Amino acid sequence: MTTKPPVTLAVDIGGTGLKVLCLDHKGKSLTERLRTPTPSPATPARLLAALDKLKAQMPAFDRVSVGYPGVIKRGVVLTAVNLHPKWIGYPLRAELEKRWKKPVRVANDAAVQGFGAIQGHGVEMIITLGTGMGSALFTDGRLCPGLELGHHPWLEKTYEDYLGRRGLKKYGEKKWNKLLQKAIAQTEATFSWDHLYLGGGNTKLVKMETRPEVSIVSNLDGLLGGVALWRDEDSAQVQRLAGSR
Repeated sequence: MTTKPPVTLAVDIGGTGLKVLCLDHKGKSLTERLRTPTPSPATPARLLAALDKLKAQMPAFDRVSVGYPGVIKRGVVLTAVNLHPKWIGYPLRAELEKRWKKPVRVANDAAVQGFGAIQGHGVEMIITLGTGMGSALFTDGRLCPGLELGHHPWLEKTYEDYLGRRGLKKYGEKKWNKLLQKAIAQTEATFSWDHLYLGGGNTKLVKMETRPEVSIVSNLDGLLGGVALWRDEDSAQVQRLAGSR
């Protein structure tokens, strides 16, 4: 008994850009990454229409993984700070399955990027620096969902107010780097992480020296981590195949 390994279409929804890439069952790239600007206003209708155009340029795929910049539960959007209020309550997974006729799994975008970056040992955390500030926490490779550290109170506002795009414009690169250094120290004191990963488009502006326990990772990890959303199904398939021999 044999079966063809599934191809995953990875989708990364950002406040500034939309990206897609096809992955093999091990999370390796099968295509070049395609990108288009996030429409403004980023309503569900406009954003999904833009994704339809990207998807049409991809080869055949078997399933879809989506990283969304906010809280997702059971495929439904709960927050949309950097997109549009119409997203709140939107059934993203069900809508994509209806449009694309493929099974879909959706998770927070920082969690997906974390899956692409982590080693799977101890307590690992990722902070993504882009339009907003994303975050995810993992213990021995398992996600602790729903962190959304960016919206937690910090100093006089929230982490995202200082470290997201608004903070970068308000404070400038030099002070933004100092604030980032303070935030790193605060997260270490709060979560006792063994390793911290910094991702997102604004990591190119990070000027401070980092310790071995702090790594800057490629923005491509936001797509490469998509195959991890199907890990349970892939493991079950391997066991079925092994039992058929």
